[in-house]
Amino acid sequence: MPRILAILTVRNEAAFLLDWIAHHQAAGISDFLVYSNDCEDGTDAMLDRLQALGLLTHQRNPGPYDSRGIQFTALKDAERHPLVKSADWLLPLDVDEYVNVKIGDHTLPALIDALPEATAITLTWRLFGNAGEVRYRDIPVTRAFTRAAPAVLYWPWRAAMFKTLYRNDGSYRRLGVHRPRGLAQARADTVRWFDGRGRELDAQFTNRRIFSNFGRDNYGLVQLNHYALGAMESYLLKADRGRAVHDGDRLGLDYWVERNFNDEDDSSIAALSEPTKARKDALLADAELARLHHAAVSWRRRRFDELMQQEPYRALMGRLMLCPPTKPLSLKEARFLIARGSAPQG
Repeated sequence: MPRILAILTVRNEAAFLLDWIAHHQAAGISDFLVYSNDCEDGTDAMLDRLQALGLLTHQRNPGPYDSRGIQFTALKDAERHPLVKSADWLLPLDVDEYVNVKIGDHTLPALIDALPEATAITLTWRLFGNAGEVRYRDIPVTRAFTRAAPAVLYWPWRAAMFKTLYRNDGSYRRLGVHRPRGLAQARADTVRWFDGRGRELDAQFTNRRIFSNFGRDNYGLVQLNHYALGAMESYLLKADRGRAVHDGDRLGLDYWVERNFNDEDDSSIAALSEPTKARKDALLADAELARLHHAAVSWRRRRFDELMQQEPYRALMGRLMLCPPTKPLSLKEARFLIARGSAPQG
């Protein structure tokens, strides 16, 4: 079996972490390199415990940070880590992203077997909307949120962004948030990129693209379920936490509207529900992990109550409750925006 390394950057995500780890263990990821910073909810302590149990490697990321953000700083450090050097395949992910393989046994090795000539495989986001969920619940996001964007979406172009599973064969020298960087020129003519439907991609993907061709279904073999919003209460905590890449940007209604699509039901990720549950149950059988998880759940509820005492967050919560689900744009409407330079053309 190939050694597949996931690289993750987290802050105040302990309530979701065991679900995420259990799912991706079931999905065939063999190794985890996780960076944490400025945690108030016990995420760093949970990662220490998971490391002590031999389930992942935890690196603290206290700064100073690269001008491009906390996540870039972590990835730059990871490039020197022995786990990165020894992995067969690399996949940087976020904790609100869940790999969803739709073929074979629903694991990444099955996807790799289906595309044996691939240097890189794009895992295109499928946005999962809020579906009117107000209160945070301590259940897996994969079960709580099953309403998603249409398989074919014309706008916004960010909905077609991807993360990249790529072969660690020297073709790329640097990690990137969405795609590998530092293409080795000697390999420029031999790298081969494939999308989530198994279509080979053209040369522009070898060194610059970070989004799939929008306006078509990119999900036949694999998709990346992106639970960017969660419950409204969770969104306030996400705004409070800040962003790992654009750490100076405050999340508001614009981010919400561009991602709150609830047009189609998609429960395909449930194909891994049984092995995921078995792995989560095994994690919670550890008394310390169980204690840390329940403490993190309590922290989230307390923190929400604290934020609601502050007018900017109380106002944001009110706007979220008033905001209807996002209506997908028609092809004609999307072309109107694209023609006026509101989206990249590449």
